[in-house]
Amino acid sequence: MRPEVILPILIPLLSGALSLLFWRSRTVQRVLGVVGTGALMIAAFVLFFRVQQEGYVVLQLGGWQAPYGISLVADLLGAIMVVLTGIIGFAVALFSLPTMGPGHEKFGYYPLMHLLLAGVAGAFLTGDIFNLYVWFEVMLLASFALLILGGERAQMEGAIKYVTLNLVSSVIFLSAVGLLYGALGTLNMAHIAERVSMVENSTLVDVLAVMFMVSFGIKAAAFPLFFWLPASYHTPPVAVSALFAGLLTKVGVYALFRVFTLIFNDSAAFTHEILLWGAALTMLTGVLGAAAQYEFRRILSFHIVSQIGYMIMGLALYTPLALIGGVFYILHHIIVKTNLFLVSGLVYRLKGSYELKKLGGVYAAWPLLGLLFLIPALSLAGIPPLSGFFAKFVLIRASIESGEVVITIIALLVGLLTLYSMTKIWAEAFWKKAPDEEEGGVAKPAALDRRQLWLMVTPIVGLAACTVFIGLNGQLFYDIASAAAAQLLDPQAYINAVMGAQP
Repeated sequence: MRPEVILPILIPLLSGALSLLFWRSRTVQRVLGVVGTGALMIAAFVLFFRVQQEGYVVLQLGGWQAPYGISLVADLLGAIMVVLTGIIGFAVALFSLPTMGPGHEKFGYYPLMHLLLAGVAGAFLTGDIFNLYVWFEVMLLASFALLILGGERAQMEGAIKYVTLNLVSSVIFLSAVGLLYGALGTLNMAHIAERVSMVENSTLVDVLAVMFMVSFGIKAAAFPLFFWLPASYHTPPVAVSALFAGLLTKVGVYALFRVFTLIFNDSAAFTHEILLWGAALTMLTGVLGAAAQYEFRRILSFHIVSQIGYMIMGLALYTPLALIGGVFYILHHIIVKTNLFLVSGLVYRLKGSYELKKLGGVYAAWPLLGLLFLIPALSLAGIPPLSGFFAKFVLIRASIESGEVVITIIALLVGLLTLYSMTKIWAEAFWKKAPDEEEGGVAKPAALDRRQLWLMVTPIVGLAACTVFIGLNGQLFYDIASAAAAQLLDPQAYINAVMGAQP
C-alpha cells in the first residue's frame, strides 16, 4: 500500500466533506480551508521526495493489478504538479480569509475550492485515461460553480463562455476515449502505450491524436479556442481568479505532455508540427491581446494564454532540452501568475478599481507592494536573475539548437511585448500620481485593518520568495526539470512501473 500517492486526492476531498458538514459555521470552514490546503501541501512534498528516491510511486486501487484496476501513478512531472497545487491552494486559502465575503462563503466557496483541488490533484496522478476525463469533469463542475459565485452579470456572461467551450472539449475527449477503447480494449495509459503501436490503421491513431490535442488544447486555452479564458477569469472574486490562473490551464498542458510523450510519441513529425504552430500562434495572440487591454486582470488573463504557448513550445520541439524548458516554465509560471493575480487583488482592495486609468500612486503609498509586483512581473517578462529568465533561456536555446528560427523570433518578440504590458501596469497603477490628486479621483474602499493586510500580504510575499529562490537556485530546479524530462522521454520506464507494480 502506497498512501503517499492517494493522500493529495483524499485530503481535499475530506476537507471539502467536513466543510459541508459544518456548512453553517463560517469559522470552521475558514479553518478547514487553511488546514486542509496546508495538509495537502505537506502531503505533496512527501510524495515528491518519495518519487525523487524511487522514480515512480504506483498504487493499484482495490488491489487489482494493472490494467484491470485503476492505477494512480506519480512520476516526477506529476509530483511537481501536485506540489505546486498544494502551494497555490495554501496561498489562495490564506488570501481568501480577508477577501471572501460572507455571501460567497455561505454558498459553498470552501467546499468548492477543496473539490477543485481534489480534481486537479487527481488529474495529475491518475494512470487511467477515462479517470483523467472524470477528474476533468470534477474540475469543470467546481470551477463553474466558483465562477458564478456572487451572480453578477459579468460573471454569468463569462461563465457561459467558459462552460460552453469546456463542454465541447469534454465531448471531444470522451469521444476520443471511446474510440481508443474500441481500438485497444484498455483504458490504462501504460497499457495503451504498449498497444498503440499494434494498431494497423495508422490514420485512426493520427485522428485520435488530433482529437486529444484539440480537447486538451481547449482546456489549456491554446490557439484558436482560447477566448473563454480572458472572457471569464477577470469576473469572479480575485482569490478564485488566482486559483484558476495558477492551476486550471496547466492541467490541460500537463495532459498534453502526458499523452504526447507516453502514447502518441511515434507520430511526432505529424503531431508536434501542429503543436509548434499552435504554440507560436498562442504566444502571439495572447500577448497582443494583453497589449490592447487597460484592465489589470484582463491583461494578466491574456498573458496566461501567451505563456501557455511557451509551455506547448517545449513539448512541440520534443528534444531533451526543450522538455526541460517546458517543465521549468510550468513550474515558474504557476507561481508567478498566481502571485500577480493576488497582487491585483490587493491593489483593488486598496484603491477600489482594476481599471488602470483609475489607478495610480500605489508605489508612493505602499513601496513594498510595488516591489512585490515587480518580482513576479519581471519574472514573467524573463528578466534575470528571476525564474522566468532561466525558463525562457532554456526554451529559446532549445529552439535555436533545433533550427526553428520562426518560433525563436516569436518567443523573443513575445518576451519584449510581455515586458511592455508589465511596464504599462507599473506606469499606470504604481508610478503615476493617484487620479484623486489630479482629477478628483474615484471613491476609496474601506480601509484594511492590520490583520487583513497581513493575511493578504503574507501569501504574496511567500510566492515572491519562491520566485526569487527559483531564480537564485536555477541549477537545482534545472536538474529537477531535467530528471522529469528524462522520464518523459523514457515511456518504457513508466510502462514497466505501472504494469509491473504489485498491489
